[in-house]
Amino acid sequence: MQKIAFIILFFIGLALHAQETAYKKRVLETTEVDALFSYYNQDGSNAAVSGGDGSEELTDVTSTIVVRLPMNDDDVLTVDVGISAYSSASSSNINPLDGSVNERVSPYIASSGASQSDVLVHVNPTYQHSSDDRNKVWTANAYLSSEYDYSSIGFGGGYAQLFNEKNTEITASAKVYFDTWKPQYPIELRDGFFDDRVIGNGTYAPNFTAFESENRNSYSLSLGFSQILSKRVQGSVFLDLVAQDGLLSTPFQRVYFSDVDDFFIQDFQLADDVERLPNTRFKIPIGGRLNYFINDYLILRSYYRFYSDDWGIKSHTASLELPIKISSLFTVYPTYRYYTQTAADYFYAKEEATSGLDYYTSDYDLSKFNAHQYGFGIRYKDIFTDAKLLSFGLKTIDLRFSNYDRSDGLSSYIFTFGTTFVR
Repeated sequence: MQKIAFIILFFIGLALHAQETAYKKRVLETTEVDALFSYYNQDGSNAAVSGGDGSEELTDVTSTIVVRLPMNDDDVLTVDVGISAYSSASSSNINPLDGSVNERVSPYIASSGASQSDVLVHVNPTYQHSSDDRNKVWTANAYLSSEYDYSSIGFGGGYAQLFNEKNTEITASAKVYFDTWKPQYPIELRDGFFDDRVIGNGTYAPNFTAFESENRNSYSLSLGFSQILSKRVQGSVFLDLVAQDGLLSTPFQRVYFSDVDDFFIQDFQLADDVERLPNTRFKIPIGGRLNYFINDYLILRSYYRFYSDDWGIKSHTASLELPIKISSLFTVYPTYRYYTQTAADYFYAKEEATSGLDYYTSDYDLSKFNAHQYGFGIRYKDIFTDAKLLSFGLKTIDLRFSNYDRSDGLSSYIFTFGTTFVR
């Protein structure tokens, strides 16, 4: 009888052990691959490259691959690799002369110089580890990017703690970026190009000096708190602290002074200087999200953020998204976003700054404005991955379109297409 009892207890122990092993759910069951594509187009008449006046026409095409690999039950490696190619009428005016002072030029027409287009490449690996009970998550990540006049390297890490039966989550993360400029100054300010050139009734000899530092460093700390408030309501709040130092000015953005004579080559006005901004900046965004589950077919997602920095900018952002499930496979996403900001202390429209100031810019991104963005998206999701591509099953397809209008005349639109495959 004792032997029988022992055998029964032995097999019960095995069953319980097997049950514990079987129910340790993997953080990520299979490899997932996201293929993302976007097309962005904008236009306006306040290009910072030509001192707050001129075409802001720009197109950007971006392709990104994101691969998520389960390393074991607890760890996931994510690698994000992307390439972005743009063509810009405004950046082409870094050198509007295309090497010739005799060619007729205009800030409203793109030149064909080398600065007209560029390619940005980035690589962003992230490693994530979860505890056995899935209540603790550690992450570590890196970032590398490069384009013709700018490169960046970054590192970061984060921690998330879930408790209260996973109804509450607290997160903290920190990142640092070390960036390097290869300054591309406006062509007329480069050594030897226009030294003491007589133009009209005067001599063009701007009081320009190149920046001593070519580095920009950024440090950020992010804190978050998320709470499931009821069966229908989930909310979260966040706080970011961001400090920057180094070359925070953009070297190719011209400034024109009100107390300096104007000089032109044909239709193009030559720079009095480039923008000069403080070499430190401190930013504080704080905000929150509130999601309300209306029914099985409708969810309301809301977002608000307040932003302030020591350059004098304060902004408010509010957005709404209303996912509507129209079938088991399709969901549509109407969205709206409103944004408003005050001007930076150092912003001046064209020929409003004076040469005696320490800091000045004519970049309308730092001006006072408000903006509206309207969007619409549709998602196809098949949890059974019936469609196949090679050995991968198609899980989701996302199509989105957004239109953006700013009160200073800048307008843009973006089209994005994304797919997720699993194996």
